[in-house]
Amino acid sequence: MLIGIFSELDAPGGVQRASRHIAAVLTEFAASRSMECRLFSLNDSPELHRMSVGGREFVFTGCERAKGRFAATAFRTARRHAKLVIAGHPNLAPVTQSMRLAAPRMKTIVCTHGIEVWEPLSPVRRRSLRRANLVLAPSQSTAEHVITQQKVKPERVRVLPWALDPEFEAVLPGASKAPVPPGFPTGRVVLTVGRWLATERYKGMDTLINTLPRLLPRWPDLQLAMVGEGDDRDWLEELAEKNGVRSHVHFLSGLSYSQLASCYSACEMFALPSQAEGFGLVYLEAMACCKPVIGGAHGGAPEVIIDGVTGYLVQHGDAPQLSTAIETLLSDPGLAREMGARGCQRVEHEFRFSVFAKALKKILREQCES
Repeated sequence: MLIGIFSELDAPGGVQRASRHIAAVLTEFAASRSMECRLFSLNDSPELHRMSVGGREFVFTGCERAKGRFAATAFRTARRHAKLVIAGHPNLAPVTQSMRLAAPRMKTIVCTHGIEVWEPLSPVRRRSLRRANLVLAPSQSTAEHVITQQKVKPERVRVLPWALDPEFEAVLPGASKAPVPPGFPTGRVVLTVGRWLATERYKGMDTLINTLPRLLPRWPDLQLAMVGEGDDRDWLEELAEKNGVRSHVHFLSGLSYSQLASCYSACEMFALPSQAEGFGLVYLEAMACCKPVIGGAHGGAPEVIIDGVTGYLVQHGDAPQLSTAIETLLSDPGLAREMGARGCQRVEHEFRFSVFAKALKKILREQCES
């Protein structure tokens, strides 16, 4: 038996999306070996859920935030001769270690994502992470944080880059012809996508707003389209008002994948000058739509964006540098198209879901056979 335990699967967000990818591949791998696969989610509703990723279907049980029931269910399942468990978040590492009491020979894999491991975890979680047979990270940057901050042995850490979601990829062919959602501006549009949370101001959306007064005198039709949702929208709106650019900042929420793809297709460039992206799935989405990408020169972003080739990397909070990057792309549409084309090729060769699935199956096979 193979077991997957996750914080959440049926919800938006990069971690949730990566977790769904892992769940789908784990289920497919188990079926190929005639093994049973059981999946559990801590925060999802308590019924049996059925989902699919790129035609790969998987079933999981939610525990509705009941931590005790979640841990007890995982423990009982491990008793049934479990061979391997993969945890979709480092906060779940202690659960994998308790499961080992029921199945001492069971292998454990723990997935990390980014900022959650950039500072030392609690003693219990850090100790459990160190005891895992393997810790996965989506970028070399995050892997280095796992080694330096969590003190995990380097030989137990493996980089497994995330992939473009197949469901997003499926809507790309019609994206250029699909109508943009209501509220999407006309003109020369810079697009950014991400949650508007006070706890995630490191993403640099405020810097994008602060940059507009530098750009509008030369580019009066420049617009900033911000796609997301969260409790920080009022603060961002006030910032735009304070900068005198409120009419050039547009907020869009609740978009479907097809609507989001149409936004990527209609924009001139994508920008998220973040300080702490463990990887950055939104960069992949923009690149898959042949758009040049501006990201922060920090974390995992430099492993996705090739500076000067598929876009530009800027220092977090540096409005003049961000302004220069945007202005360069506005001034030279031919360069922007070339960068977008190179980014699309990079996604095609390195970040397709099939590439991710093959790499994860190899890891699962190694752990099961060792």
